[in-house]
Amino acid sequence: MRYESDSMGEVEIPGDALYGAQTQRAVNNFTISARALPAVFIRDLARIKCAAARANRDCDTLDAQRAGAIEQAALSIAAGEHADQFPVPVLQTGSGTSTNMNMNEVLAHLASRTAGVDIHPNDHVNRSQSSNDVIPSCIQVSALLQLESTLLPALGALATCIRARAGELGDVVKTGRTHLMDAMPLTLGQELNAWATQFDDCGERLRECLPRLRQLPIGGSAVGTGVNVPPGFAQRFIDELNAITEQSFALATSPFSRMAGQDVALECSSCLRAVATVQTKVANDLRWMSSGPLSGLAEIQLEALQPGSSIMPGKVNPVLPEAVLMAAAEIHGHDSAIALAAQSGNFQLNVMLPLIADKLLEAIALAAGACDALGRTIRGFSVNSARLEENLAANPILVTALNSEIGYDKAAAIAKRCFAERRPVLDVAVEETDLPRGVLAQLLDPRRLTGQ
Repeated sequence: MRYESDSMGEVEIPGDALYGAQTQRAVNNFTISARALPAVFIRDLARIKCAAARANRDCDTLDAQRAGAIEQAALSIAAGEHADQFPVPVLQTGSGTSTNMNMNEVLAHLASRTAGVDIHPNDHVNRSQSSNDVIPSCIQVSALLQLESTLLPALGALATCIRARAGELGDVVKTGRTHLMDAMPLTLGQELNAWATQFDDCGERLRECLPRLRQLPIGGSAVGTGVNVPPGFAQRFIDELNAITEQSFALATSPFSRMAGQDVALECSSCLRAVATVQTKVANDLRWMSSGPLSGLAEIQLEALQPGSSIMPGKVNPVLPEAVLMAAAEIHGHDSAIALAAQSGNFQLNVMLPLIADKLLEAIALAAGACDALGRTIRGFSVNSARLEENLAANPILVTALNSEIGYDKAAAIAKRCFAERRPVLDVAVEETDLPRGVLAQLLDPRRLTGQ
């Protein structure tokens, strides 16, 4: 162990720790949960510190020796090094100051080694910054980078996968269902293309959030006024961050708004909730379609991935759709937490920033993983054509096609008799109408009724 001091006095710290007194105080104080912030958030926070060091150098507020050492240390952390040096839990001070200081202390320690001069976590690493503009900026940077690198590609790949299967199954006619009850026919291709369109829409909603995620409140300092921030720093920071991330971030028109509120994070979360809602619908459709295999719908058969029961031999369950449903439920829970957290902006600062960061980034990761699981499920299912044809032939709702020829009431009577006698619509319609069998067969042809 060793002792270090901060403005409040001396603190005992593990001898090999790269962090300092303020980090240790946070570890000692915040014991509700040991869960730390996501690794991607820490790496992006390091990128922010790198950009800040470069901007301070360019503004002549930090000498080149110290700036270079901080930059080198920050890039090492952004590359994933020293990940064990960030123990501050999510449930900490609501501004995220403890995580900001954790990063400042680790960078100061590493940079001091490299530079051979003293580098202070506040005076040098945190120069021209405040936790109050850095942490909100990092939330937006991390969310945008993860959307672009994981979720948006996953949504695109899933939609492509679904459309490929829809193309294969475009001629497969099946019974439609509304209210879970038999309805007019459609093709499996039409059913799957609807899923693909829903996922396309999810991607479009998320892309519409990106311009707002790009607008960062950096330079706002403590309350948005830019106190202790030199002229030109904020724009230099943006330029350097864009060089590091190969992105196009910009300064927020009003840093006050992005520090006091978390509307953009909430908007992004609501789009993630929409993704989870579509994933739930598709996962449940797959479960229903594969239910049985003897007493359910049994329209498709999912790939057998593992034994489904510890007691019932031969049972196989829709395990991937079930995992997707749990991921989607968790995303909905995260969205509720983010909504409550976004309400916790008092005057010039939101005070649940670490929780928003944690839940938003985990929701993005969950949604991307669920896309992959659905894609694997959809690629792997086979179609029970015989069952589909059997259901179609016995579907009394096909009589809807006769409404314009014999009227609704007469068609309803035929449908009821078909159901009661378990006979095909065509056979009963021949007996109940004066229309020739050939005409009835054409009118009741399921493929024609799909509009194909």
